[in-house]
Amino acid sequence: MSFFANEMIAEDLKYIWHPCTQMKDHENIPLVAIKSAKGVYLNDYNDNSYIDGVSSWWVNLFGHCNDYIGSKIKQQLDTLEHVIFAGFTHEPIVTLSQRLCKLAPEGLCKCFYADNGSSGVEIALKMSFQYHKNSGKIRPFFLSLENSYHGETLGALSVGDVTLYKDVFNEIIIKTIQTSSPKNQTIDEAKRAACELEKLLKQRGDEISAFIIEPLVQCAGSMKMYHPLYVTLARELCTKYGVHLIADEVAVGFGRTGTMFACEQASVSPDFMVLSKGITGGYLPLCVVLTTQDVYDRFYCDYLEYKAFLHSHSYTGNPLACVAANAVLDIFENENVIQNNQKTIAYIAEKLKKFEGLSNVQEVRQTGMVSAIELCGYSPQERVGLKIFEYALARGVLLRPLGNVIYFMPPYIITCKEIDKVLDTAYDAISSLVLL
Repeated sequence: MSFFANEMIAEDLKYIWHPCTQMKDHENIPLVAIKSAKGVYLNDYNDNSYIDGVSSWWVNLFGHCNDYIGSKIKQQLDTLEHVIFAGFTHEPIVTLSQRLCKLAPEGLCKCFYADNGSSGVEIALKMSFQYHKNSGKIRPFFLSLENSYHGETLGALSVGDVTLYKDVFNEIIIKTIQTSSPKNQTIDEAKRAACELEKLLKQRGDEISAFIIEPLVQCAGSMKMYHPLYVTLARELCTKYGVHLIADEVAVGFGRTGTMFACEQASVSPDFMVLSKGITGGYLPLCVVLTTQDVYDRFYCDYLEYKAFLHSHSYTGNPLACVAANAVLDIFENENVIQNNQKTIAYIAEKLKKFEGLSNVQEVRQTGMVSAIELCGYSPQERVGLKIFEYALARGVLLRPLGNVIYFMPPYIITCKEIDKVLDTAYDAISSLVLL
């Protein structure tokens, strides 16, 4: 490793605390210092390149240092970098809001902005609760699916159900209710879980403000996947019992599931839809919560009625981020991305078939541009995911398994040859475990 990279890593470990990391691991596992990136490749200081098989935590849609997105941000830099968004507006956010409302499921016509997915979930939760309170009803609970993940701020953490993130904070998070998740992608499981949902709503629906779901894929919940029918039935039941439906599309929006938004596959419109991650193509932090005219109207009042939604972030509606998001939408429109991705999705599906024959593979699953290979027979103490991460990285591939689940969520520009490299490396890594 270059002297400069060694020095940088030493200074990093001296001053920086990394996310989702047990820092003691870095006594034995070196940090990777990235010098540059282009397309699907990350480049380090030793001239090694790594295919970014996880889109740098699921945000990068059209490759690193995308020429078009970068050019739009550079133009905006000389015009307006930021302005307070209370009492002011600007062209990039108006254009973005118009475009998002036209693309979104029917009825979602108002945009409220933040700067990350967890904050967006907090906004949707607070809006839902206050909607009911402004209507004269107190509904103190939120409902979510077992095995769900919605972020790591306290409110978002509360409605999640991944114990790894949540249990240590049990004493300080808000109390929520969980309902059974569909166990697989079958219609029967969708119907079974919907029956459980209705039983719960019959008993406690008038206590619940909203039901929050990750449509189709529970991403940080080990990439568990379920049939669109469950979303359809959940929408019907939420309407029946007067409970808001929040679609957390932070990870699955913008084409990840094969359609622009996952809700499209269920032909439903939620009361709130939370979007982030891919919205700027991986360039800048941005989040938007889309909601309905009905929700908006419940807060619209004279100042002294105290029904306004008092929630803000300093960087709300940042013009640079909005320009990046508009550039992303340009690419979707001009390059027929959703249709072109179908070929990539089919190619990945074909490549995944060979994993089914491995004795240590429990299940292979795919929804659009998200695929997962779940291993069996390994305890958490064996840290199989870490072994696969190190194996793949040494061969020029970035995979970051979730425990015993190896997943693949690449930038949309990835080629068949690059897919071969990633999945062949994953196959070899899993096969090598059998021999240990």
